[in-house]
Amino acid sequence: MKIDIWSDIVCPFCVIGKRHLELALENFEHADDVEIVWHSYELDPSIEREPGRTLVDTIATKYGISAEQSAASQRDVAARAVAVGLTFNWQDAKYGNTFDAHRLIHLAAHHGLATAAETRLMHAYFTEGVSIGDVDELQRLGEEIGLPADDVRRVLAGDEFTQDVRADEAAARQIGITGVPFFVLDERLAVSGAQPVETFERALTQAWRARMTTSDAAATYGASTSSNDAAPAGRDAGTESVGHGRAGTNTHLGTCDADHCAI
Repeated sequence: MKIDIWSDIVCPFCVIGKRHLELALENFEHADDVEIVWHSYELDPSIEREPGRTLVDTIATKYGISAEQSAASQRDVAARAVAVGLTFNWQDAKYGNTFDAHRLIHLAAHHGLATAAETRLMHAYFTEGVSIGDVDELQRLGEEIGLPADDVRRVLAGDEFTQDVRADEAAARQIGITGVPFFVLDERLAVSGAQPVETFERALTQAWRARMTTSDAAATYGASTSSNDAAPAGRDAGTESVGHGRAGTNTHLGTCDADHCAI
């Protein structure tokens, strides 16, 4: 079962949501059969690599709130992070452009290290106070997770994986994603936001059951038709593409929130 995740490195709810999913997977009996696929999403594509402002000032300016309100919101997020074993040193956080970081993650994906890259980059930003837009820091972090130094240097010096980042962002727009984190389980069930661990557990169970039910139905369908019969028009037998009617498709994506799941 595949889980597609749209996320940004500097999004505190993304790191909390990631942790909630990890905790849910620890109790999921089919966790070994789950594949995580990361997708790029930039919260602020226009921001400089290194704005030279504190996170508190940046958030205050972006949302038109006072520095005191901004600091209070960061303390609240830090408390939520601590609850799941994470550390958010918001006083030292250096908010900046994440485009190159996303390109680095796409490079990591080619080496089977996408999750390792997401984890290391998030820890560097949230806990270590690393400037995530600094290419020298990205070079160091890329090498730390095991990427070839020359490959990292080439990617950061050029425009490699630019189209991959843009394709992820275009896909997000197509299915109506307006905020992250956003999780799509088996192309049929969506979890939006840093939902509680219990919500992820319920979503995993329901997506898996739906997958097994669909597989059984597909097997029955295949056994009752000849080898010349085609799969249902517009899709593979037993599967649905991710999408919403408002995006111009006729497919359906179920949702899961803190109260219930519906496919």
